[in-house]
Amino acid sequence: MLVDLRSDTVTQPTEAMRAAMMAAPLGDDVFGDDPTVNALQERIAAMTGKEAALFMPSGTQSNLCGILAHCQRGDEYIVGQNAHTYRYEGGGAAVFGSVQPQPLTQDATGRMSLSDIAAAIKPDDPHFARTRLLCLENTWNGNAMPDAYLREATQLAREHGLATHLDGARVFNAAVASLAPGQNAEARVRDIADHFDSLSVCFSKGLGAPVGSALCGSRELMERARRLRKMAGGGLRQSGLLAAAALHALDHHVDRLADDHALAQRLAQGLVGIDGLAVRSAQTNIVFVDVDHGRGPALLSHLEQLGVRATGLIGLRFVTHLGVDAAGIDHALACIRGFFSNGTGTDLPRPGGTSAVY
Repeated sequence: MLVDLRSDTVTQPTEAMRAAMMAAPLGDDVFGDDPTVNALQERIAAMTGKEAALFMPSGTQSNLCGILAHCQRGDEYIVGQNAHTYRYEGGGAAVFGSVQPQPLTQDATGRMSLSDIAAAIKPDDPHFARTRLLCLENTWNGNAMPDAYLREATQLAREHGLATHLDGARVFNAAVASLAPGQNAEARVRDIADHFDSLSVCFSKGLGAPVGSALCGSRELMERARRLRKMAGGGLRQSGLLAAAALHALDHHVDRLADDHALAQRLAQGLVGIDGLAVRSAQTNIVFVDVDHGRGPALLSHLEQLGVRATGLIGLRFVTHLGVDAAGIDHALACIRGFFSNGTGTDLPRPGGTSAVY
C-alpha cells in the first residue's frame, strides 16, 4: 500500500477522465479553434462570473500571465511575504516582466493588515515603482480566507486605483468548505471571485486533472494574457486533450472535495493526543503537523519506509485527494503512532505493495 500524501498534485486521472480525454474533439488552440479548450474557457469563465478565461499549462504560468497582464515594466504588486506568487514561483514577475514585488508580513492566517497594505501603496512619484496590483491567495494553508477580509482588502485596493488578483489554486476547496446553507459550490466560487479583477484556478490539484490551470478576468485582460502566454511558451496546439480532463473534473470532482476534507479531519483527529506532535488542522484537505525535538525528518523517513509519503517544507504537510481513501489514512495513522510509541516503528508490518490507493 502506497499512501501518497505529499500533495493533491499527485493524483492520476480516473478511468472516466481518461475516456473523456480520448473522446475529446480537437483543434489548434493557438489558432483558437480547439472546441474543447473553448468549451472549458467558457465554462470556467461562467463559473467564476468573469467575461473570459484562458487555459494555461500550470498555475504558475496562470499567475505570471495575470500579474504581467495587470502590470507594466517598473510597476509593482503587493503580495504576502509567504504567498505562493511571491515565494514559490521562481520570481517570475520580476525576472520576466520587470515587475517588482512588494512583499508584506502576514499573520498566521495569511492576512496582511489593511494598514500595511495602505502604507505600501506608493505615491505617483518618479522615485518609486508604480503600485498597480494587490495579490491575495485562497485557500491559505488549507483554510478558506474570510469573505470580510477579501472584501475589505480588495475595496481598499480599488480606492487606491489598484487592480486585484487572486491565486485561487484551491478556490474550489475554499468554496466547498465555506458553503452557506442551500448554496452550491459554483455559486460560492462566484462569490469569492467577485471580489477580484482576475483569478487563477488550478485543475491539477484537488480537482484531479493531470495538467492545467485557467486565468479568468475581463476580455481585455485575457487578450493581453494570451500574448503573454505565447511568449511564456504556453501556446499549446491540440490541448483539448488536456482541457477535456479539466471539464470532466468540473463535472464530477467538485462536490467530492468534501470527501477529501473529511479525510483530512479524520487524519487530524487521529493525530490529536500523540505526545510529540502539534496538529494544525485545516478546513479543507491539508493538515500541518509540527514535530518536537527536531524529529520531523526522522518521521518522514520512517513513513517513507512504510509506504506513506508526506513533505516537510513548513512543518510536516499531509494532503488528501481522490487517490487516498479511509484505509490509507488509517494506515498512515498507524505508522505515525508506531514511530512515537517506540521511536522506530519496527513493530509495524511493511507494506505489501506499491500500488496507489484509489
